[in-house]
Amino acid sequence: MSENFGSSAHIQPLSIGNVVSAAVRLYRSHLKTYLNLAAIAHLWIIVPIYGWAKYAAISGLISRLAFGELVYQPESVQTASSHINQRLWSFLRVAFQVGISVLVIYFGLAIVGGIFTALLGILLGSILGGNTGTVLLTTTLAIIVTVIIMVLGLTWFYSRWVVAEVPLAVEENINGGESVARSWELTKDSVFRIQGVVVVAFLVTLPLIFVLNYLPSLFLIRLEQGSALYSIVYLISWIGSLIGGVLIMPFWQALKAVLYFDLRSRREGLGLQLREPPSQDFR
Repeated sequence: MSENFGSSAHIQPLSIGNVVSAAVRLYRSHLKTYLNLAAIAHLWIIVPIYGWAKYAAISGLISRLAFGELVYQPESVQTASSHINQRLWSFLRVAFQVGISVLVIYFGLAIVGGIFTALLGILLGSILGGNTGTVLLTTTLAIIVTVIIMVLGLTWFYSRWVVAEVPLAVEENINGGESVARSWELTKDSVFRIQGVVVVAFLVTLPLIFVLNYLPSLFLIRLEQGSALYSIVYLISWIGSLIGGVLIMPFWQALKAVLYFDLRSRREGLGLQLREPPSQDFR
């Protein structure tokens, strides 16, 4: 990588573009390893509970491997896995805690947004008049404003938990709940920049998501459920979603590793180690 992330010169926050490009380079330079792990993780999803824990743990494993590259202490998959597997259920706890928290926030924002939309529509309608065109315009404006508020709110909270599993994957003597709290603490002064990273990363992956995940599903709308053609298109859609997940997962986990490295190196200095190096070996 062109940036020397492990140098003592890294004291300023990485720009949004630098974070995303660093994640892309990590992904490309370890493409085979990361894709193999992502494929295994997605196959585990079909197994309830234990398989979900394996998926969450392998996600953390990819971030650990990426972080090791950033601090010039690369590990083999086997070595990193020995650390990750000891915390299997903690990774599941992190995934559920963050997932449920985001879901609760989503419903809360949806309720508030619905009330706001109604009040804004009534207010604008009383100011601009009550004809059909005005009602349609004011309702549309209210919905747009509400959606923007909801997106900003969700990305703000997600940005606080974006690296929730990385401390668990990297640091010693930490459990799942502490890892989530660690993410909240590390991101508190950088949330708007992280929001930018999340939005840009989503836009980078959007074409792939659309082609593999959404496009096949659009064809299902016009097909009759239960027909042979519907079943074939549904299978194609499912396979496309699986492939999309496998391709995108390593990028996001590498992105989280870069963010975690950036946050820790600025807030806590550069004494970041996966393990104690051999004596007088500073690589």
